[in-house]
Amino acid sequence: MTIVFANNKLRRLCEQRGAAERTLGKAGAQKLRTRLAELRAAQNVSELIAGSPHPLRGEYSDLFALRLDGGRRIVFSALPQDAPWMEIRSIDWSRVNAVQIVFIGDYHD
Repeated sequence: MTIVFANNKLRRLCEQRGAAERTLGKAGAQKLRTRLAELRAAQNVSELIAGSPHPLRGEYSDLFALRLDGGRRIVFSALPQDAPWMEIRSIDWSRVNAVQIVFIGDYHD
């Protein structure tokens, strides 16, 4: 799967081991590297198994999350922005093969 980033801070966090370890700790950084490898290996979002993959709800229904550690999640949107929508106004994640990472952290705070 293709992965892009919403901003340079997220790119650094995902691509630079030191930045990830400073921000997430060693265990969190390792989990992030694992989830990113799983994303890259998947043909589409519906192939994801680990990390309790789930679409978000309500006003965030265009986003999808994977669990990292603790309450932290990696949150992404479908690319292109005109993602394959189903008739019930939700994204057909089984057809999404490119994502944009938009958030890494605990959105429950």
